[in-house]
Amino acid sequence: MQMVLIIFAINVVYVTFFTVRMILTLKGYRYIAAAVSMVEIVIYVVGLDLVLGNLDKIQNLVAYAIGYGCGVIIGSKIEEKLALGYITVNVITSEENLKLPAILREKGYGVTDWSANGLDGNRSAMQILTPRKYELKLYVTIKEIDPKAFIIAYEAKTIHGGFWVKTVRKGKLFK
Repeated sequence: MQMVLIIFAINVVYVTFFTVRMILTLKGYRYIAAAVSMVEIVIYVVGLDLVLGNLDKIQNLVAYAIGYGCGVIIGSKIEEKLALGYITVNVITSEENLKLPAILREKGYGVTDWSANGLDGNRSAMQILTPRKYELKLYVTIKEIDPKAFIIAYEAKTIHGGFWVKTVRKGKLFK
């Protein structure tokens, strides 16, 4: 039973490191990802040795598989907490809600807004750039002002120029 728990724990830790390393790599943090990968591979080799040396018992293989699945979940949760990167949020709201861009700008969000036409008439459209760690706060603010707002979000890969980038570099965002 002790071997099963050790194999399970090692694989949870290994796959957690693996998941975080992959996300760091995809987000462009290659040096941190390289450091994480060094720890990851040591854990992997130790865990694999334990499993391969004890394949005569099915519970060891089951512990390895369950540990792998748990590691993916834990690694994903860690990434959610880190909230690396930026998102772009497109919002379409009724024309009467022209106060929304001003409120969001006061809170520190970078907002570009314009008039748009929808199926039912005139609308206000906005594009908002924010760090992922502020994503949920942004949604709450938008929904408080316009619960019927249409919201689409996607990851911003490249950011260059504009008010928002200058503000981030000066460290004045969301203070």
